[in-house]
Order: sequence, then C-alpha cells, then structure tokens
Amino acid sequence: MKPIIVDGGKGTVELDAEGVLRLVWNPGTVLTADDVRSAMMTINDVADGSEYPMLIDITNTKTVTRQAKSVFSTKCAASRIALVGSNPVNRVIANFAMARRTLPCPTRFYPSQDEALAWLLTDPYS
Repeated sequence: MKPIIVDGGKGTVELDAEGVLRLVWNPGTVLTADDVRSAMMTINDVADGSEYPMLIDITNTKTVTRQAKSVFSTKCAASRIALVGSNPVNRVIANFAMARRTLPCPTRFYPSQDEALAWLLTDPYS
C-alpha cells in the first residue's frame, strides 16, 4: 500500500506486505498531542478493525511535547509496537514513553529496523 500522509503532514502511515503498520515521522518533527491523535486515527483507518504489529520510526523526531506523551497510553490498532531510533535523544523519548505510562500493548525500543522487525514478526504466542 502507498503511504498515507497523517493529518498535519508530519508523518506517514502504511501497512506493508508483511502485515506491519509503519508510522514514519518526518525529519525535525516536534510532536504535539494533535499529531499523535491524527496518527492514531490514520492507523485505525488503515487497519480497518484489525490489529497489526507496528513499527514507529522516531529516528528524526526532534522532540515530543508533554501533551503528546500523555496520548501514548491510548489504544489503537497496534498489537505491539517497536520504536526505532538511532541516537540518544530517540532513546530518551522512547524510554520516557515506555516507563511512565500504562501502555496499551507490548512496546520496545530498537536501534535498527531489522531488530525491530525481527521482534514484530515473531509469533507473540510462542
């Protein structure tokens, strides 16, 4: 499927051939609560009532507002989430999101997409 631009234009969502939802934020993005809500609505539209593993690429994200962080605990069509980032700022953003919230599904941080996909594509019941 072709990537769909999230309302506000700060990122894209797609469901890839392997059945993984991919949310990619644009370089230099400052995420607000509205951005995260818009992304979740797009994810739910793409999933059309089903749940899928989801990869969120935060590699080029500049920062996340406090209000946006509060939205992370909202359930969407993700069965589990792999956050991918390549620098210490990404790790801080991910650790804050994972440690301080009751997350709606298993969520982990990975420094590479390959590692993230390996986890997302394993059988969650094995």
